[in-house]
Amino acid sequence: MIAVSLSMVLVSCLLSLPMCWLVMQWAHKRGRLDTPGTEGHKQHATAIPNLGGVGIFWAVMIPMIGALIASRLLPDSMWQGVLEPLKTHMPGLRRQSLTLMGMIAALSSMHVLGLVDDRVHLPAKLKLLIQLLVATALVVGCDVRVFQLLDTFGTVGYVGSVTITVLWFGLITNAMNMLDNMDGLAAGVGSIIAGIYLIATLMGGQWFIAALAALLMGGQLGFLWFRFHPARLFMGDGGSLVIGMLLGIISIRTTYFDPTGQYGSGGNAAWYGLLMPAVVMAVPLYDFFSVTTVRLFLGRKIMGADRNHFSHRLVRKGLSIRAAVLVIWLCTLATGLAGCMLPRLEAWQAIMMASQSGCVLLLLAVLEFSHPQKPVE
Repeated sequence: MIAVSLSMVLVSCLLSLPMCWLVMQWAHKRGRLDTPGTEGHKQHATAIPNLGGVGIFWAVMIPMIGALIASRLLPDSMWQGVLEPLKTHMPGLRRQSLTLMGMIAALSSMHVLGLVDDRVHLPAKLKLLIQLLVATALVVGCDVRVFQLLDTFGTVGYVGSVTITVLWFGLITNAMNMLDNMDGLAAGVGSIIAGIYLIATLMGGQWFIAALAALLMGGQLGFLWFRFHPARLFMGDGGSLVIGMLLGIISIRTTYFDPTGQYGSGGNAAWYGLLMPAVVMAVPLYDFFSVTTVRLFLGRKIMGADRNHFSHRLVRKGLSIRAAVLVIWLCTLATGLAGCMLPRLEAWQAIMMASQSGCVLLLLAVLEFSHPQKPVE
């Protein structure tokens, strides 16, 4: 399965690269460009296409749709030769068909929402409402939710589980959307997080979720070729919303325990395993909550655009754009690798590992605010 997953990363990357290039050429010819300086977070000096999300979306979507069709229409006798390793997974994929169709519909909805917003700039409240409605439809329709043990408390428990899951979707989707504020930042962080989940799900034997993580990782890596500073292509909301939604799905569907029974709670879900999503995505969440705090302090709209993000604050400290992005990538990798191991540790080890990730964020906060700078109005 490791070889298959790595192949899916490569396939998605090879799909993303040419599609991003084609979209970039088309956008230049048609004038579908992101005008410089129209919003607080846009500092680029020239007009750049913001349709890179199209490449990411289809790099993920084509294999997903292909797998769905193949699992429903192709007989087992067709899975021969190089496709033989996939044969054993077809029954499981057929059982996941409804969930996969729900994911395709949800991701497509987020993609269309992002593309529309990139063109006409929808009101933030309307955009958030649509995101939550899409998340609710996915959660209720496909039972993609957390804390299903709450169902033992009856209707209240089910409603609580649905509510928490929908809010988590909203948080992660907007955290990744807001992180798309500097060349290569969101795609790099998203690739690292997807890679961490790929490792975690492979260790846990969750091939379906591993496949999703592999596709997302590859799609972003292909796009990153055009986005690293100096950028030639932006992903736009048509990409960042898809990345956030799919990371939310992956984080919810990942099982946070060791199936071998060799570690931690002996194969039973342990409370500290639930820390994994927060630890793996600690850096995007740090950016989200820190910039939200700054905006509240300034009396600005929470969902507005400005240059007070974590990356911008690092640049104001004297780092170059590339250096700031690399620092955030490495912080994401440091916290992510720690989170990846949480489900396989004893309780005291998990606490130590989570504390280490907390110390990384604390170190960042100390470096940021030891010589405080005035936020950009």
